[in-house]
Amino acid sequence: MSAPYEVTAGRPTPLGATPDEHGTNFAVFSANATAMTLCLFDESGRESRVDLPEHRAEIWHGHVAGIRPGQVYGYRAHGPFRPEEGHRFNPNKLLLDPYAREVTGQPKWNEALYERGKKAPDSRDSAAYAPRAVVTAPALSPVEGRPHIPLDQTLIYEAHLKGLTMRHPDIANPGTTEAAASDAILDHLLKLGITTIEFLPLQFFLNDHFLVKKGLIN
Repeated sequence: MSAPYEVTAGRPTPLGATPDEHGTNFAVFSANATAMTLCLFDESGRESRVDLPEHRAEIWHGHVAGIRPGQVYGYRAHGPFRPEEGHRFNPNKLLLDPYAREVTGQPKWNEALYERGKKAPDSRDSAAYAPRAVVTAPALSPVEGRPHIPLDQTLIYEAHLKGLTMRHPDIANPGTTEAAASDAILDHLLKLGITTIEFLPLQFFLNDHFLVKKGLIN
């Protein structure tokens, strides 16, 4: 399953998958892994594996030429399997990049996703069931003409995206980031004298297995 990708050392920062004009830099933290394998998936789900070549300050990293935004990927971490010490490294389990900016979706709940081994790693491969990360281009370009409001004149408004927009009668797409940038919300914030908005975490939420079995979602 190894693939003839051109792999160079890359850099340890920023963490996650960072595309550039030549490919993508991958960087992931692990204090105890002995090796880190990057798993790349094509449109048919076929997996190719690339060992990240560098390890610096507990960060595994490497640059893979030709990898563009939209590439689906995950990791397999190698290391000690000593449950009594809290180590359960198992390369049979596909891991989601904790720094991913996009995720393919919810897991397909299956026993292969669990690490049940007590004396040795579970031998079942979880790749067919685990959610995967997606290489994404930077979401925002540098803002030109930003106001640079002095700190002593800054008024910060902390908000939950859904709570702020979901029930507003004049928003066509409530609960989205686009809704937060709508004229209705911006006018409301300006009337309050707000200069800066800080959103509570916007992130992927897992639907736990016990909820799915009850027909519920998180």
